[in-house]
Amino acid sequence: MIKTCYFGGGCFWCTEAIFKKINGVVSIFPGYMGGHVKNPSYEQVCEGYTGHAEIIKIDYDSSKISYEDLLSVFFSTHDPTTLNRQGNDIGTQYRSSIFTNDDKEIKILKNYIEELDKTFEKKIVTTIEDLSEFYLAEDYHHNYYNINKNVPYCSVVIGPKIKKLLNSKNSFLKDV
Repeated sequence: MIKTCYFGGGCFWCTEAIFKKINGVVSIFPGYMGGHVKNPSYEQVCEGYTGHAEIIKIDYDSSKISYEDLLSVFFSTHDPTTLNRQGNDIGTQYRSSIFTNDDKEIKILKNYIEELDKTFEKKIVTTIEDLSEFYLAEDYHHNYYNINKNVPYCSVVIGPKIKKLLNSKNSFLKDV
């Protein structure tokens, strides 16, 4: 069964690149959610005044990967304890966030975060936000890492995250 989830873990170039490596992920789309401006542009979101987060929409095959496994990837590939920041990317648009209106997912999330919180020195600040309109990012953001691996941001920021994921030997990694 194909299901959809929405994760914001900082820059959507990073999260998209990570989840492209995961078995059971059918498609990934970078975009914006959680703000108050209709049809925001990347530039508007980056200014930090629209309220949107950079997120990815993940369509996944729940017979191949569980929501909990996706959460495991999500929480292990960004810092969920930094408020409105991932590395040098600063602002509410980079907040650690998960968007859902599904009561079952919310319960899973709250339990997952409660357990995970015990393993971190600082408190997890990932927000659980109401699902709202998803705005697809501009075309040049799609598959950004794979097209731009030699761009400094990709090699310095995204590359190490991919390497960490691949070294984790998770059973849900695609054969690479």
